[in-house]
Amino acid sequence: MKRAIKLSDVAKAAGVSQGTASNAFNRPDIVRPEVREKVEAAARELGYAGPDPKGRLLRAGKVNAIGVATTSPLGYFFEDPYARTLMTSISEACDVRGAGISLVSAASDEKLAWNIQSAIVDGFILFCVDGGERLVELTRERGLPFIALQLEGVDETISAIGIDEFEGARTAGRHVLALGHRDVAILALELDEGHVGLVTQARIDAGVYSASVRRIGGYRAALAEVGIDAASVPIYETDHTTASIHAALESLFGAGASPTALFCMSDRVALIALEWLRERGLSVPGDVSVIGFDGVPEGETSEPPLTTVAQPIAMMGRQAAEMILQGIETPHREQLEVQLVVRGSTAPPRAG
Repeated sequence: MKRAIKLSDVAKAAGVSQGTASNAFNRPDIVRPEVREKVEAAARELGYAGPDPKGRLLRAGKVNAIGVATTSPLGYFFEDPYARTLMTSISEACDVRGAGISLVSAASDEKLAWNIQSAIVDGFILFCVDGGERLVELTRERGLPFIALQLEGVDETISAIGIDEFEGARTAGRHVLALGHRDVAILALELDEGHVGLVTQARIDAGVYSASVRRIGGYRAALAEVGIDAASVPIYETDHTTASIHAALESLFGAGASPTALFCMSDRVALIALEWLRERGLSVPGDVSVIGFDGVPEGETSEPPLTTVAQPIAMMGRQAAEMILQGIETPHREQLEVQLVVRGSTAPPRAG
């Protein structure tokens, strides 16, 4: 194999010191034009492309880039409405500072660990949608600043921005129940990896993903306020895919009585549910009311527009990016407020 050309080879061919050759590339203003031209000619002849910018940035101690990490597959950043909205706000904050973004994701734990260790960034924003504790563990080992986009289930000694998942879900439940609905069902996100289907109490008790567990708790708290036994309300766990959400709906609207309202644990789940119900001739909100959770832009233009509990997603992303770019000296934890946004997908149940 042909040996890689080094800066020292260029310096030798040009008849200058390695320091002068380096300055010709990195600080050309302090090198005499005739010397710079000699170095550049030698580089062209040898096929030398120039110094590795990665090495120069690392020596400087800053690379002016943020790593955004998740345990989900890479497609999550582009397919999920919540992730897209967050990435837009993170990108806007980076644009203001001329900073770059590195997406860090892997289907396997081994590859995720390698990707976090090898990413050329100044710090990380962690999408703790699931597997948050593992993300924190791997990023802490890297020794760079990081901030988690979830407060609950994450070590309180680290920086995090998030919401009160329990209160957000209770707000959603209270709205639907105040309309008069009593036959309701919950379309949940994963409680742990690798399971979809109807959820038992044992499954909830063993749940690993704290946001899902807390949201179930919030829905159930609202149910208890109007005297509904939580055990009587079906909870169907999905893995956020269309197939699993369709399977949940087919189960809930199969034989026997059907719910008049759906508590959806994300807007993505709710939007897929709206489409499924419409394709089967069920009116929303005439036959079924649907409420989401997140506040993604797609909910404003769905048919009908989606009632939801909105997180300040753009604010979360912008603040997280600015904190990494400015540097985090001490742990910072901030809980942001959610807002009930009432649109056309919820209404009182039909009489009878």
